[in-house]
This record gives sequence, C-alpha cells and structure tokens, in this order.
Amino acid sequence: MKTRQEKLEAFGRILDVLDELRVKCPWDRAQTTESLRPQTIEETYELSDAILKKDEANISKELGDVLLHVLFYAKIGEENGTYDIVDVINHLCDKLIYRHPHVFSSVQVADAAEVVKNWEQLKLKEKDGNKRVLSGVPETLPPLLKAYRMQDKARGVGFDWEDRTQVWDKVGEELGEFRDELQAMETASSEDDRKAAYERAETELGDYLFAIVNAARLYGLNPDTALERTCAKFRKRFTYLEEHTIRQGRNLKDMTLAEMDEIWDEAKAKGL
Repeated sequence: MKTRQEKLEAFGRILDVLDELRVKCPWDRAQTTESLRPQTIEETYELSDAILKKDEANISKELGDVLLHVLFYAKIGEENGTYDIVDVINHLCDKLIYRHPHVFSSVQVADAAEVVKNWEQLKLKEKDGNKRVLSGVPETLPPLLKAYRMQDKARGVGFDWEDRTQVWDKVGEELGEFRDELQAMETASSEDDRKAAYERAETELGDYLFAIVNAARLYGLNPDTALERTCAKFRKRFTYLEEHTIRQGRNLKDMTLAEMDEIWDEAKAKGL
C-alpha cells in the first residue's frame, strides 16, 4: 500500500489538476453547485452499482469520480469566499472527534449499538446539528431508503420494538388491512366508492411496505440492497428469456405464460 507521503502528494495533485481545469477548461469553468448536483447523484449510484457487483476496479474508479465532486464543490465555495476544502475537512474531523467520545475521551461503550445511540444523542446537542431526530434524513432520499433511515434514526433514541419478533404481528396486521382495501376496490358499487377504496389501499400498501422495511432492519438486512439485487436478477433472467425468444424468431406477446416460465426456469438453472 501507499505511504502517508504518497497519499498527501496524490491529494495535492488532484487539487492542482482541478485548479487548472477550473481556469482553462470552458466546461469545468461553467459548473456551479446546482449544475453538478444531478451528476453527483448519478456518480453516487454508479459507485453503489459497483459495490453491489463487488467490482473492485470500478469501485476505485467511481470513488475517484465522487471525490472529484467533493473537491469541485469545495473549489466553488473557495471562489465564492464561503468555505474551502480545509473547512470541509476540519469540520468533518471536529465532528468525528466530538461524536466518538469513546475514542477521543473517557466515555465507555459496550458495543456498536451503543455507539450509534450515543451518536444520535450527540447530534441533537450540537450547536449546528439536527434539532429533531428525523431532520437528518433527506426528504429527497428514495422512499425505500428513507423508510429504513427514519426507522434507524428512531432506534437510535430508543423508539423500537423490545423484541424483533414482535414486528411480525405488525406486518401481518398491515397486510390484512391492505388486502381488505383491495377487496373493497373489487366489490365497490360505484366509481366514487372504488376511488375511495383505491386511495385507502394505496395508504395501506405504504404501511405494509414500511412494516416490511422495519422487519428487514430488525434482522440486519438492508431492504434497498436486497431489492436492488432482486431487480438485477430479474433483469438477467428476463433478458435471457427475451434473447432466447428472438433467436427462435418468435415474439414474447405470442407466447403462453407456460412457455415463458419454461425458459425462465432454464435461466434460473444456469444461475442467472
């Protein structure tokens, strides 16, 4: 691995490269925090994709892209006279030291769960920190990840099931209420009743999904990662089905479900 000096030199090099790009490249010179934002989101998802695929080479590459965006924002802040990369790093260091009193002071903790609990309590006490437990969860997070993070934040202050097996009663309750509203949609005697049942069913579906996310969290599973992997698996198998059908000179729309299931099972047998 690289030495500390090599790491510092590499960090200095990217700062120099970015400084030059900001002056000499029309595209880089035109960027603002607002124009970079959607690209930052895209780069983050590309990093996430590489991590899920365990693609170490691409993880390294995508980490570089994300780092570039961090430095770019700091560079723009420096030009605006509001903050620079030193402020960004020092703020991060100060926060890490403050939130890890079990490392940098005399506080004792029993395990990782207690570390998380202390972390959330300290955040609420910070002068410029989150004033409410859930305020640290961005509104723009994808709903599945948002549900997970909100539940995890609540757990940090003790709002959680005493025994994780208790969650299954809640899951069953929410599933039952969801199915009741689906049935109400089917048996509605008027369009107004059907629309009302539809709205209730949508609400109950949200409650059911929230309960499933809660169950996953309690058992140490990340629902976002799990669903992403299932989507990737579905993509591979459906693509296999589609390509197999094309090679036969057929159209999926002309096939029976049984015929498609047979090819789908073939894809599963091949480990797709």
